[in-house]
Amino acid sequence: MFMRATYAIGLIAVAGIGAATAAFSTPTSVWPTELTAHEWGTFTTVAGENGLAIDWLPLGGPSDLPCFVEHFDNRRTVKIIPNADGTPLDYEHARGALLGKVRMETPVLYFYAPQEMSVNVKVRFPRGLMTEWYPHADVTAMIAGPNTLKQANPTSVIEWRNVRVTRGGKTDFPSGSGESHYYAARATNAAPLAVGPQHERFLFYRGIADFDVPLSARAMPNGRVRIASVGSASVPNVVLFERRGATLGFRVLGTLDGDTTVDAPTLNGSLASLRDQLQRALTDAGLFPMEASAMLETWRDSWFEDGVRVFYLVPPKQVDAILPLEISPSPAHVARVFVGRMEVLTAATESAVERAITARDATTLDRYGRFLGPIADRLMARPASASDRERVRAATNAALASYLKRSAICE
Repeated sequence: MFMRATYAIGLIAVAGIGAATAAFSTPTSVWPTELTAHEWGTFTTVAGENGLAIDWLPLGGPSDLPCFVEHFDNRRTVKIIPNADGTPLDYEHARGALLGKVRMETPVLYFYAPQEMSVNVKVRFPRGLMTEWYPHADVTAMIAGPNTLKQANPTSVIEWRNVRVTRGGKTDFPSGSGESHYYAARATNAAPLAVGPQHERFLFYRGIADFDVPLSARAMPNGRVRIASVGSASVPNVVLFERRGATLGFRVLGTLDGDTTVDAPTLNGSLASLRDQLQRALTDAGLFPMEASAMLETWRDSWFEDGVRVFYLVPPKQVDAILPLEISPSPAHVARVFVGRMEVLTAATESAVERAITARDATTLDRYGRFLGPIADRLMARPASASDRERVRAATNAALASYLKRSAICE
């Protein structure tokens, strides 16, 4: 079922977020005088042995979403486009079977307006499938099958009509049981929004896709990584990051045009030391300070789990091509800031997972979570006996099953 054979990024401490909130505690502090829309999100990929993004199970990680968030299995919300991809997958089973290259994680759209007004919002997702969203939206998508994203035109569309942009309106937004990073995105003073009877600080959606990203990252001997821009556009604010248990390190490469080979980071870094630099970088890209802080707080755990990864900013023109956005009436100002995250499967990562499988170390395997599939594929591709390959397969499937089970699906 499971097997498939920016900027310098740092943590924003709670104190840092509190300071940002205090500095911008009233709407007039940053409130634009014209209709303005700001958006942030993440494109997560896994690098293959040649450095390019490969297929994995991008829907496989625990969703960490409240139960009020809708998803593609809610048939009443989705207009179905038939396909010929075999047996349809419901949302639960798609998490362990739907292959793709990209997990589009938590784009959120904030709005600011000088007076209350209504807007219509449409986002198209060529070569993609919208998987989760809130508030309620009209969604057009193919029936999800294992190879839906490999079909010729799997475009998905999400549309919110008559979104009421308020000034100091209702802020008792919905909540659910348990903790979720979803709520961190509310820590801004963007206009409260209303869609029918539902209220939220932002428009939220997620998806998975099969497009190629503008960067490759290839693991080399001795822990080095060869990083290259793919295509004609330069890739801004590239950072190589590594974490092993309690130690971590990073290298800031800046804008990349062409390719470069980078030594492994020295694992003596501090996430806190990157906070101010990251905050400035995200705001330079167009986000308000509170928006940048909310983005960092949303991903404070998953961006910095064990392993090696490259962070970068997706060039704005590529964001517009990947996710064409239509807002009516048209805002006077639009900022779309998307961070790319590419997971690099190094020899050290493979060895760590191999040792954990041998030792039946579930805690270590859990650290690699949704990326265990591609790592196990590498291990099983090595010369080994059939029994050794089966041992890797069984251990990985068990770990992934446990990982998925921790995140209940709300029906």
